[in-house]
Amino acid sequence: GEAASQIQGVGLTHPRETTVAFDIEAGKELTNAIIWNDVRTKPLVRQLIDEAGSATRFASINGLPITTYFSAVKMRWMLENVPEVQAARERGTLRFGTIDTWLIYKMTGNYVTDVTNASRTMLMDIKTFKWSQECLDFFGVRESELPEIRSSAEVYGTIKDGRLEGIPIGGCLGDQQAAMVGQSCFDAGEAKNTYGTGCFMLFNTGEKPIFSKNGLLTTVGYQLGPDATPKYALEGSIAVAGSAIQWLRDKVGLIVSPAEMGFLSDTVDDNGGVYFVTAFSGLFAPYWRDDARGCIVGLTQYATRGHIARATLESVCYQTRAILEAMRKDSGTELRRLRVDGGLTNSDQTMQIQADILDIEVVRPEMRETTALGAALAAGLAVGVWKSEGELRQVAQSNVTAFWSHITEEKRMEMLKGWDKAVERSLDWA
Repeated sequence: GEAASQIQGVGLTHPRETTVAFDIEAGKELTNAIIWNDVRTKPLVRQLIDEAGSATRFASINGLPITTYFSAVKMRWMLENVPEVQAARERGTLRFGTIDTWLIYKMTGNYVTDVTNASRTMLMDIKTFKWSQECLDFFGVRESELPEIRSSAEVYGTIKDGRLEGIPIGGCLGDQQAAMVGQSCFDAGEAKNTYGTGCFMLFNTGEKPIFSKNGLLTTVGYQLGPDATPKYALEGSIAVAGSAIQWLRDKVGLIVSPAEMGFLSDTVDDNGGVYFVTAFSGLFAPYWRDDARGCIVGLTQYATRGHIARATLESVCYQTRAILEAMRKDSGTELRRLRVDGGLTNSDQTMQIQADILDIEVVRPEMRETTALGAALAAGLAVGVWKSEGELRQVAQSNVTAFWSHITEEKRMEMLKGWDKAVERSLDWA
């Protein structure tokens, strides 16, 4: 690695929504973090929806539905179920935060978050970038227990000790927004999809939020500086993508390594009528069905490991298509190119399947760690390596691989019809 003396600034990016409760005086966490896809709050969510009268009661304020996904529900659960959290509130020392807040606090002593992470808590008004008193009151969280909201590219403090002592932390974005910056999706109408443990598509809607009528999330895309104009995005989230491959390896023993997926899927010409709805923790956008559970349907005596492998790869691609269609309806924009990144994009087979199902150009950059790149770009902007968003555009990657559809429209419609039937089979299980 580079010598510390050559590092001008540090950027942070991390999985969003994951929530930490800690004692501000002791500087220690009060319980284990609750990660973004944890569903222990499901009974609480149903209670809150009943109290609110609708899952989208606050969507006009925070852009989000009430689900297990977002931080406010996790905070409420901790307050009701963790005695240490309750005691810290009584002492006045309780603080909540997403992972960025915890890391910045531990490294600099400052208690802050950025607009992208705050927009995933269900507690921030996405028009004013301030904590919403209406949302705070409903979820039972106090503003004094939440960090100061800052932009995505400014100095949040300097690192107190260790090899990086004295170096400023200057960039902070949730992982999917960081990928959006790393993919140079700076203009309205541009979109990226990150394929990791889950899968997350963000569509830049420009300077005004679009509130979805089709099951998408309205979120902050980025704000690259305290005085910069914020950009908004529509987002579709898929709970299970790469983790389905891990399940086939670790729980089922269908494969020994993820690399086998491409080989197995190449042993068959198509899915053989087999569909795998990977709803291990329900279905996220645009379905939002927490009663869905995973199912493999269409099996016959002729189905092989190859068919199941291909059905697994296809699953995330079908869900991406559903999200893209919802984005088209909400934005009125016909997307013709999708920029992709994340570990699963290393699979040419998966990217070809994605192009076949979407029937648009799928573009993969040479350097696929775009979340890290986005955080680095934000940090560089904060400490003066680059002076403007315009300069960041010049860092855009030029070496890309493009995938186009190789199947007929008739075949595509046949596949989509089978997927829709499979989704119906996955519902009402929990």
